[in-house]
Parts: sequence; C-alpha cells; structure tokens
Amino acid sequence: MANHKGLISDVDLRSRENNSAHHTREIDQKRLIVRRGQPFSITLQCNGSLRPRHHLDLVLHLGKRDEVEIKVQKERGAGDKWWFNQQGAQDEMLLTLHSPADAIIGRYSLAVLLMSPDGRILEKKDKMSFHLLYNPWCKDDVVYLPDETQLQEYIMNEDGIIYMGTWEYIKSTHWNYGQFEDYVMDICFEVLNNSNDALRNSQMDIEQRFDPVYVSRIIAAMVNSNDDRGVLTGRWTEPYSDGVAPYQWTGSVPILRQWSKAGVRAVKYGQCWVFAAVACTVLRCLGIPTRLITNFSSAHDVDGNLSIDFLLDENLQPLESRGGRDSSWNFHCWVESWMRRDDLPKGNDGWQVLDPTPQELSNGVFRCGPCPVTAIKEGNLGVKYDAPFVFAEVNADIIHWIVQRNGQRRKIRVDHATVGRNISTKSVYGDFRDDVTLHYKYPEGSKKEREVYEKAGRRVTDVPSESSEPGRLQLSIKHAKPVFGTDFDVIIEVKNEGDQDAHVQLTMLAMAVTYSSLHRGNCQRQTTTVMVPAHKAQQEVLRLRYDDYAQCVSDDHLIRVKAFVEAPGENEPLLTVTDIPLSRPEVFIQVPGKAFVCEQVKASISFTNPLPVPLKGGVFTLEGAGLLSSTKIHVSGDISPGQTVSIVVSFSPMRTGVRKLLVDFDSDRLKDVKGVTTVVVRKKYRNIFPEITECY
Repeated sequence: MANHKGLISDVDLRSRENNSAHHTREIDQKRLIVRRGQPFSITLQCNGSLRPRHHLDLVLHLGKRDEVEIKVQKERGAGDKWWFNQQGAQDEMLLTLHSPADAIIGRYSLAVLLMSPDGRILEKKDKMSFHLLYNPWCKDDVVYLPDETQLQEYIMNEDGIIYMGTWEYIKSTHWNYGQFEDYVMDICFEVLNNSNDALRNSQMDIEQRFDPVYVSRIIAAMVNSNDDRGVLTGRWTEPYSDGVAPYQWTGSVPILRQWSKAGVRAVKYGQCWVFAAVACTVLRCLGIPTRLITNFSSAHDVDGNLSIDFLLDENLQPLESRGGRDSSWNFHCWVESWMRRDDLPKGNDGWQVLDPTPQELSNGVFRCGPCPVTAIKEGNLGVKYDAPFVFAEVNADIIHWIVQRNGQRRKIRVDHATVGRNISTKSVYGDFRDDVTLHYKYPEGSKKEREVYEKAGRRVTDVPSESSEPGRLQLSIKHAKPVFGTDFDVIIEVKNEGDQDAHVQLTMLAMAVTYSSLHRGNCQRQTTTVMVPAHKAQQEVLRLRYDDYAQCVSDDHLIRVKAFVEAPGENEPLLTVTDIPLSRPEVFIQVPGKAFVCEQVKASISFTNPLPVPLKGGVFTLEGAGLLSSTKIHVSGDISPGQTVSIVVSFSPMRTGVRKLLVDFDSDRLKDVKGVTTVVVRKKYRNIFPEITECY
C-alpha cells in the first residue's frame, strides 16, 4: 500500500460518553468537554489496519494562533505530561488520552498524525477540538474537593441564594448562576482572553492558566470594568436609565451574553451582589468550587488603620467631604473559591476570598484576592493577596465623631463589635442559610479574638470617660418590622441607671440611605427635652409616614435612625444608630401539573399593589436555568392601589432536573419585588426507551 492518506476515515470524540464521565454533560453533549487529570477516549475509524513500524502521533495546540504546542507522549511519563495509549480492534482504534492534573485549561486543537518509519507525516486529521476544565473530583488537582455534597452545590448547582438586608433582618433572594446554559462556557473563556494579561502577552497568559490562583485573580479583575474590558460597570445611585438597574437582574447569564454580544463592552449596571454572582458563575463553570458569601456590617477601610471614621456635624448630618472614603455597608458580597496553595503555611484550608467589586487597587488593578480565610481568622496579614483589606472588612472598629463649629472633633461613639456580623452563605443541604462567621474570626470579645487583633496591629481606639458616673444613661432604638408603603413608629428609649434624675436633650433623626450607606435625604427630625427618673426608662416615639419617606427612600428601602442624647453630668454624649429595612411584597408563581423536557408548560404569575398610590411602567422579568432564557413582559396601564395583575407565560423546559423559575417585578414606585418557585422537569418516556434529556 503505497499511499496511506486514506487510512483514517473518521474520528469520533465520543462527546456524550466522555462528558458524562467528566461531569460536563450539563454543559454540552455534542462538543467534547473534559476535566484535567482524568482520561478520556476517542475512536478512529480506519480503512484497514496500521502497517508495521508506522505509528500515530498526537499534537495539541492552545491559543488563537496556536501559541502553545504540546506533543502527547506514547507512554506514561512522570505524571506531569500528556500521554496516550491505543487499542485496535478490526477497523477501529481506541485512543485514550491522559492529561496531567495541572494541565492548562482552555480550548485545545487536536491533530492526529499518521507517521512513517522515517518520521514523515503521511496523514493528518486536525479539524478537532475540545475544552479542558479544572477537576475538583481529581485528588491531584489543587482544586480537589473530597466532599461530593459540596461538589454538587459548589460546582453543579446552577441556582443560588444571596443574603441581603441588615445583620438583624436578613433577607434572601434567589439567583440563577446558569453556569451550564448555552454558550456560557465559551463566554467564560472569552472573559479570560480579554484580560489585560492576555492582550499583553497571549502565550505567557495561556501558560499560566494551569494555576487557579492566577485564573481566579484574572476573573476578580475582569468581572468589573474599571480598568479593562470587564463585564460589568458598577453604579450605586440612580439614574440607571441607560442600562439595567442592579436590583433588576435575577441571574448571571443575560449579563454574560450581553457583554459578549456587544463586542466585550461593559454591561450597565452592577453592585456587589451582582459582581459576586457573575464571578461565581464563571468560576464554577471553569471547575473551581465557589460559593457566594455575604458579610453584614462590612467595613471599607481606605487608610488601613482598622477603623471606620464617620464625621457628623452638630445636626448629626454626615460630613462626607471631610470624612475620607471610609464606609460601612449594611452588607457586602464576595465569593470564596476552593484551592490548595503552595505559597501558604500548613494549616490553611482551601477557601480563598475573591472580591470582584471595584473598591481598592491590588497590584494596580481593581480586584481583591485570592486571600485565605484561615489567614484572616488568625491575623496572618502578610500572605497574598490583600489580607489587610479583607481583615478590616470583618474586624474594623466604627468610630463616630461630631465636628464642632470651631473645627474640633468630639468622639461620641466607638463600636468594636458591629463589623463582620452573621457572615452567611447558602447551605449545601437546602435553601437555607449557613453562618460562617467563625471561619473568619474567633467569638467576639474572646481572649483569642483579642490576641488576633494585637497580632494584626489593631490600635486601641477607645478612650475612657472622665465622668464620675460613666455609663449611667443607656440609649436604644426599638421598632417592629415595617412594610414599605405604610406608616410606622420607632421607639427611642433612654434608660437611667444612676441614682439621680436626668434631664436630657434627645435628638431623633430618620434618613434614607442605600445599603452602602450613601445618604439620600432626611425623612423626619425631632428634638425634645426628656426627664428620666433614677432607675427608670423613658420612651419617645418618632412617627414615620409613607408620604415623608417615599420621596427620598432608595431602591434598597432602608431607613437609618439616629438617636443622640446630651445630658449634664455625662462626659460624653450618647449616640445609637440602627438601619430599618422596609419589607416588600412578593410575586406569586404557580406551575400546575407536571413538567416534561421539551414540552410546553404554563406559569401563572400574579402581583398585588400594596401601596396607596398607582404603579406605572410595571414589568415582569423571568429567568430559569434549564427552563427559559431571560424574558421581559410589560404590564399595560397603571396598577391601582390594591389591584392584582396576573400574567400567564408558556415555555418549554430544555433540561431535566430540579429547576428554579425566578421572577422580578419593577415599576416606577416599587422595585425589586421577587418571586421564585421550584419546577421539577422529568424525562418523557415513550415505547419504554427514554428520550434525550436536553432540547437542541
């Protein structure tokens, strides 16, 4: 046989079988998508058998211009090389490829070469490609996670819960990560390919992608658009009219698709939970176990002194222009990703903080992490990356100062315990909250906590009172859980634990704020003189009416109440602050009957206007991984007070399994109203044999 060009007639990448074995079947069944450190097989259909002394070579290429070339060895090497073995049976050859557990992730081009005894290429099949991802199921991969329950949550689960609100009133909102939705994996690699590192030196960037520390750091930078071709632009105040308001998003997929479709142009707009959720989608898709974390009363310490300084004028109004950029957010979201790191001392577990919200620069780029959670707990702030900043987020003091007319500052409140409360994530066992605060810090006020603070260089900020009767007055704020659209009362209580009656001046101020503590305007202010008998308490009522707060309240629906007391005999005045979230109604969803893949189902959705005013411009947004792409439905006409508006939506589920249908409702006066329901999508059996479980 003089001519060998026709020996290989076809190549079967066996995508369906390989993807099922590699936990990538949810991404695609037609394309080959495998995980590193785990073998996969392809089949060559041949016109005859391989002649003696002829052999096959396999060559892999990575990069748009094949910048990286890898020759696959024919036998097992030292464990850090690609290798393959082959088996022949009649007119078929089975090739099994073995990738190292630290192989580069990305899109590979595969060439199969038929070689002559003297090393000439007789035949070449090179129109084949596959994607390689990290492998948390592989013991030798640094992202290996031995707990299957955690793998199902932190890699395979496309639905999540984000915790928001305040540390006292935690609310949850569902999110569609959608890491296995159509084209999401391709967009994740597109994110990597558009980073500054990739654009500066493509080959060097590709060669570094074996390392999840490197890749996760790129993702933390690329999710925000502050200094690169990143995915999202952040905005914390209205207007959002030239984009989508952050609270309107219900999932990551529309954001990633819009970024890609627009030619890698940043999507408007995101805030911390949106940045974190998109990062979670990308990291899970690439194979890095990831979970979304919410830190309540989260500090943003700009100057690194481990204190958040708030300056107020004598009317308790914030002096933002003179107080620097320190801030304390009601909540702040980041992600934790699981990976072993050789640069860390023994004893550090695998959870690493990654924060894509653009707050501070890290090596000249807006990003944060990966930073080991254990290092934060132990106060080891010399480790990479950005440990001092993360430590302050969960441990900083909050200090309130009054700036007097002569310019002097008067310290009125020091709070050691508020920052870093109820640090939360979704449980792996269901739709409920896990508190992971003790992963980040020792119990508040414990001896070990004090030792860690000293180790971290925490300065002493509290100054003892010079009063002969320190602390004889106590000040507190009480309130029910108010509903947005109603009038409600806030109770301010002054308690006198001294032996003499106290005449005090009490100032009560209610203002609208955002979750990131931006002041939006005053709602109510009241000053009164109160006599508090010895060993007694006196209460005053601050009435908040809808007509007063509706004009200035932010989309976060937060009212901040400050109570300030000055009394003769007290060396320092008293200040207490609380944030009151106004609860919102829900969207109700029903999906009657059973749902089958590729068959139409109907969802009934309803919402009732709870406000005393009409709502204009109502719009429902629906989304659900495996159910339907993001869909908007506009409500015609106004929605009167007490009126219920209902819609019916038909869709055909694309994949089987337990799915979540998410609905968001927004209007001119009422926004960020959410609803969620579970849809169990079943296979459809016909003639005993199961059909496919995906629609294409």
